[in-house]
Parts: sequence; structure tokens; C-alpha cells
Amino acid sequence: MKTIKIAVFLVLAVSLLAITPQVYAAEGRRDNPNYFVLKGGVYSPSENYDISNFNSGNTSRIDTKTGFNGEIAVGGYLLPVLAVELGVGYFESEGSAAAEPGTTKLKAIPVLVTAKGIIPIGAMELYGEFGIGAYITKLDVDGNFGSFSGQSKTTYGVHAGAGFNIDVSDTTFIGMEGRYLRAKPDYGGQPVKLNGFTATVDLGFRY
Repeated sequence: MKTIKIAVFLVLAVSLLAITPQVYAAEGRRDNPNYFVLKGGVYSPSENYDISNFNSGNTSRIDTKTGFNGEIAVGGYLLPVLAVELGVGYFESEGSAAAEPGTTKLKAIPVLVTAKGIIPIGAMELYGEFGIGAYITKLDVDGNFGSFSGQSKTTYGVHAGAGFNIDVSDTTFIGMEGRYLRAKPDYGGQPVKLNGFTATVDLGFRY
């Protein structure tokens, strides 16, 4: 069932990109309405979480830390002021309990569909965005009496953000982007919120 859900999710996303029109009216992007973008930056969780049996049956509050975030995405303009983007990424965050041995590592692979509202300003475009995502996550706990590794079921969440791109040529752009995401995977009855901020520096290519 999980595989079917992911397949349907991807088919819908690719279908949106396939209907992208080949005429885009904004200067510098008219002949290149589609794009490919690499994003790299940080993931900063806004929530701590509790782990049961972390040390000899104790429930411990895990303090989370900022970690790596990256994404590869393809997109296309449906209108001069509207684009849709399909992305696959990876982010992680380590955590630890105060005055207790052991660490946690939360890893996630998100598959994201994002709609972007765009304001073109010459060679620059400003945008706000909103989207949905399927998150495949894993939680590792090491270095204590409660060590384990747990794979979650696919979790669905939402994200919103804003950013800007600047064209450096007709086919290349650079930019920055910030997002807030909300999702809540479960590991054997232990819910862990992924809620947090991502910030990336982006390098894109239009085609």
C-alpha cells in the first residue's frame, strides 16, 4: 500500500509538470520555461521530542540540533506568475538528552510537490510557496541501554516558504530559499515531529 501511495503521488506530480506550456512571457525566461535546481543548506528542528526506554526504561526528552539539508528539483512555469516544482531531498538532525549517555540521529528523504507564486522583477524573481510532501524517515538511537534503529511508515506533511532567484544568464540562476515544514512520523508508537525550518542556497539551470 505504501508503494502504491508513493507511485500515485509521483504520477500526479509529473503530470503537473507535463502540462507546463512552452511559452513564458517574462524576459530572459521566455525560451526556457522549465528548470533544474540544486539546493544545499541546513535543517533546523523547531521541536524536541521524547524517547521511551532511552536509558533503562526512562522516557527522556531529546534536544535536537541543526543538521544538513539538500534537495534536487525540477520545475516548470504554468504561468508567468505561477510555477510547480517536484523535488527529492535529504535532511538529518542529531539529538541528545541532558546529562544522559546516548545520541539520536533522525534522517529523512522527502518527496515534495510545491506551487510557487512569483513576482518577476527584471532579472530577479521573488516567490512564496506552499506544498505537500511524502517523508521516508529513519530514527537511530546509539550509545545507551535503549539503542535501536527504527524505520517509519511514509509520513505526509506540508511546507511553506519564500525565496528569490537572480538570473546570471538566460539559462542559469542563483538564489536563496527558506521553508517551514510540518510532519509527524511514528516509530513503534513513539511520535517524533519533524517540524522545523530549512534554509538553502540554490543553483539552477533553465531549459
